[in-house]
Amino acid sequence: MAVKLLHDRVLLKPIEEDEKSSGGIVLASASKEPKYEAKVLEVGKGRTTEDGLVIPLDVVVGDIVMYNPAPAVKVKVNGEDLLVIKESEIYAVVESNTK
Repeated sequence: MAVKLLHDRVLLKPIEEDEKSSGGIVLASASKEPKYEAKVLEVGKGRTTEDGLVIPLDVVVGDIVMYNPAPAVKVKVNGEDLLVIKESEIYAVVESNTK
């Protein structure tokens, strides 16, 4: 199933990182604080002003972002658990240190 997002909505795939102990044992994710980081899979065209001007989104497909989980809507697309959220609930784009 293909998804076409409307307006300033963003489709996210949450990033779940399993941590390993020094002995190589995978630690349960329930025992650590969630990071609320996700990869942007799809974005809408942007927010439309009252004048009809479309303001494009700041995030693009492939960005890793930090987001507010409270207003996110959980959806299942092609068997994957994903989130739909407004761009205004995204706090930051995570930049890699390798430049």
